Amino acid sequence: MNFLKGLAFGFLLAATVGPLWILCFRRTLAHGRLFGFVSGMGVATADAIYGFVAAFGLTVVSNFLIAQKFWLGAIGGVFLCWLGVKTLLSRPGERAAEAPASSLALAYTSTLGLTLTNPATILAFVAIFAGLGLASSGSYAEASMVVLGVTLGSAIWWVMLALGAGWLRERSTPKLLRTINIVAGVSILTFGVVQLVALAV
Repeated sequence: MNFLKGLAFGFLLAATVGPLWILCFRRTLAHGRLFGFVSGMGVATADAIYGFVAAFGLTVVSNFLIAQKFWLGAIGGVFLCWLGVKTLLSRPGERAAEAPASSLALAYTSTLGLTLTNPATILAFVAIFAGLGLASSGSYAEASMVVLGVTLGSAIWWVMLALGAGWLRERSTPKLLRTINIVAGVSILTFGVVQLVALAV
């Protein structure tokens, strides 16, 4: 049962529209399914890490991350702003529209880093895991099944997104791709600005 709860939680969390959802979608359109999939796996890995922290009740780790939320949030916010501007100014067909996506390794690490530098993510995991009764119950087996469920749920969503965006890519015109670049760039930039403003308040 905990595995199924973790699976559903991981899938729904990944499916929630946000800056990384938009970034992975746009990367798939610009560079193909593999880039979108690898970028999504960076997010899934971060979800697995935070799921591990929450499921095993690693309060030392979660408290450290929460204590550093200002700097983590600032790094993530600035990076989002940079990606937003680069995406907004890019033209369809440019292979290096975003420097972090210039290789598969960087595509993966950029989304991994962006997810880990979002202070709200660890808070959401801890709170939701407690609410669903998924937090550590003293059983390593149960906690491991929760983490596995979260990871697979998140991964399933990113596979679906990469396949869907890849299908759209094959049927897109340069004009449509340019429009998507503008919308994606403005959206990612807005998320970055909002994150930075929230830190300043």
